[in-house]
Amino acid sequence: MTSLALPLDYAAIERILPHRYPFLLVDRVTECEPDKRIVGVKNVSLNERYLWHGRNEEPVLPATILTEAIAQVGAILILSKPENHGKLILFRGMERLRFRRPVYAGSVVEIEARVKRLRSRMGQLEGFARVDGNVVVNGAMTFALE
Repeated sequence: MTSLALPLDYAAIERILPHRYPFLLVDRVTECEPDKRIVGVKNVSLNERYLWHGRNEEPVLPATILTEAIAQVGAILILSKPENHGKLILFRGMERLRFRRPVYAGSVVEIEARVKRLRSRMGQLEGFARVDGNVVVNGAMTFALE
């Protein structure tokens, strides 16, 4: 990631990930230590199409969308390496995923992914999503490069 200047904005993230609006969920990347960890930010606005509106409740970001956001931050870490340019990253599975509390519209979610195991074509990341310093989701995710 040495050729990329932090923070990465939405346009820079689009050059790394194949995702596009409305399913590119990472708004910015603020920290990155190649082959170790990355920190990204997701701003949850009231205009998000996938917010769940319960009866007489505040709109909530579905846990599956939050899980995908963590996976996308991890994918940025892996795909930003020069040797992985142009490769496709495949989400293979998740382990010990825990949803600790809901995320509401107006929240700023800080997403961190740490490398647990990294090989040339496979790896495992440990992901955390926090709102106001409180962990809302954490777990391990496995990926493969194609």
